[in-house]
Amino acid sequence: MGFVRFRGVGITGIAACVPRKVVRNVDCVGLLTPEEIQNMIRTTGIAERRMAGQDVCSSDLCCEAAQKLLAETGVPKDSIDLLLFLSQTPDYDQPATAPILQDRLGLPKSTGSFDLNLACSGYVYGLCTAFSYASLPDVRRVLLLAGETFSKTVSPKDRATCLLFGDAGSATLIQRQEGNSLSYFSLNSDGSGESVIRIPAGGYRNQATADTLRETTYEDGSVRSDHHLFMDGIEVFNFTLREVPADVLKLLRFASLTWEDVDYVVYHQANKLITDFFAKKLKHPKEKAPLSLHRFGNTGAVSIPLTMVSEIREALSFRRRKIVLCGFGAGLSWGTAVVELSGCHLSDLVEL
Repeated sequence: MGFVRFRGVGITGIAACVPRKVVRNVDCVGLLTPEEIQNMIRTTGIAERRMAGQDVCSSDLCCEAAQKLLAETGVPKDSIDLLLFLSQTPDYDQPATAPILQDRLGLPKSTGSFDLNLACSGYVYGLCTAFSYASLPDVRRVLLLAGETFSKTVSPKDRATCLLFGDAGSATLIQRQEGNSLSYFSLNSDGSGESVIRIPAGGYRNQATADTLRETTYEDGSVRSDHHLFMDGIEVFNFTLREVPADVLKLLRFASLTWEDVDYVVYHQANKLITDFFAKKLKHPKEKAPLSLHRFGNTGAVSIPLTMVSEIREALSFRRRKIVLCGFGAGLSWGTAVVELSGCHLSDLVEL
């Protein structure tokens, strides 16, 4: 799609929540040797992750983050006109999770609510959707909840993915603001790469059967069923290098900005190798790209707000900041945003 521009709409609050359980990758000896684990930690930068309990869903993590954010900002619940729940690990196939969260949070029945289904590009897509609604004259506030429990989708016996993914939830408040601050978005997709990252079975194209539930051993020694997440790491790497830097540069040109104008660039936390490549390719200092993946792993759509809360919370709280946000992943889909934070409340990190 073409570039999207918003005037006088912004983020006024962000909170994030992670499970208390910490999984250290160095302790995951068995499927991989200690040497292989050390090499993966060095390559990906992921040293530990947070894992939700069996009875904890993405919605629970989002609900905790939202409750803290609403309490700390003092935002009246009846001023929230729309709730968006962004996740690829919802509570159910049906019904949607967003109305359930509307009720759990005590929001009025007049609150519109619906789910968005995107993974690692999802926060940028969800933010653009929220900005669109907040631009409407009779919409006061939009609450965007992004949550993932990818640990429930990964086979613990998959050598390619077992050390990468963590669980988290976030809450973001969006509303119209005084002034003429501009925000910019670029959203993109390439469905020809739909098989690169996916769970092959369990949907309505390939429904569950005894065969899809049966685990298979692959050439690299990985064991998974068609109900586990599959990722072709090489193809994902090639896709990100091919598409993402060019999109960032195009949006910066559209916004008439240079890296001198940008305080931070917050990438989806896929792995350190990718973010290091972006810094080199785009010629910005690595210090402008905070990392949280060493502590939380790949948390999908949550990784961008989680990084903002956990790594640069104080820096974002003191003065006006211009930030580039960039997500990319399953779909294939990718998106870039330029937003300005001014007077934004960032809660300290919550554990559940």
